[in-house]
Amino acid sequence: MKKDLFSYLRKFLPIIGIIILIIIVLSLDVNKIIDAFLSIAPIYIIISFALTIPRILVLGLSWKVLLDEQKIKLSFWQTIKIYLIGIFYGSITPGFLGHLIRAPYVKEKTNEPLGKIFVNMYIEVALRNIAIYLLIIIGIILIIGTFPELLILFIFSVVILIITLLIYIYILKKERGEKLFNFLILYLIPKRYKDKFYNFVSTFYKDFPRLRILVYPLILGLCIWIIVFTQEYLMVIALGLDIPYIYFLVLFPIANIAGYLPITFAGLGTRELTSIIIFTTLFSVTAEDVLVFTLMGFIITDIAVGIIGFFVSLTETKKSMSGVEKIFKK
Repeated sequence: MKKDLFSYLRKFLPIIGIIILIIIVLSLDVNKIIDAFLSIAPIYIIISFALTIPRILVLGLSWKVLLDEQKIKLSFWQTIKIYLIGIFYGSITPGFLGHLIRAPYVKEKTNEPLGKIFVNMYIEVALRNIAIYLLIIIGIILIIGTFPELLILFIFSVVILIITLLIYIYILKKERGEKLFNFLILYLIPKRYKDKFYNFVSTFYKDFPRLRILVYPLILGLCIWIIVFTQEYLMVIALGLDIPYIYFLVLFPIANIAGYLPITFAGLGTRELTSIIIFTTLFSVTAEDVLVFTLMGFIITDIAVGIIGFFVSLTETKKSMSGVEKIFKK
């Protein structure tokens, strides 16, 4: 019964966000939504998409720093191509989990242990998550005089960041980390998979990055988020909305984090709903306009780049073994 329930939830949870989006659209004035889309001058779309180039370069550089530190030999061009493939799969999977598809590509190119590659990707994603919380916290400090109601959000963000850092700091030490992972395997992994998971975990700390090196991808992570939100803010300008840039830079990341919930594809629906609640509450803007700039931002920063990643994936040779199968192979 539990297995059937889990299977049912796994199939239908990801469409909750799509249902939310449909409800949002049906509850608004569809003509106003269409008019808002049509009012966006193409020049803003072109400029916004052009910022994808520096964004991808900084993403590649940030990941390359970690790859080099862990002695995972990929060229800068290979790093960018694999990251683009990750963006494609991330844009069509719940909670952006499709980014994990990078692992088998890196494995194929480098023949490094999957455990080591997994840790590399985990640290890269973790640093970007820390960067977005830092952006929110710093931003709220700058505007809390105007919006004192953000104090609760500030406290929440600080607490989440502290908890996240404590978890990362705890597992940074090999002895503690291995003990924790082995404990989880012992009690959570079925017996027939235990040995394979033990082998997987045994390479987690191979060529583990030095703590001081992590500062560089963290700073680059902040730059990446600023570029992404600038791309989306151009849609706000195109719609003529009176939302100051600094406020947008603080508030839109909150909606972006809501999109991490694994109940929709690439945050679709949850991000839009959160954005509508935030911006219609704090500014004199309509829900239709907010919906349009969030969707346009998603199309430019995720879908368009994901399409590029799709075509890149067609040119990359990959072993027939799936990523999941690779994890369970010794």
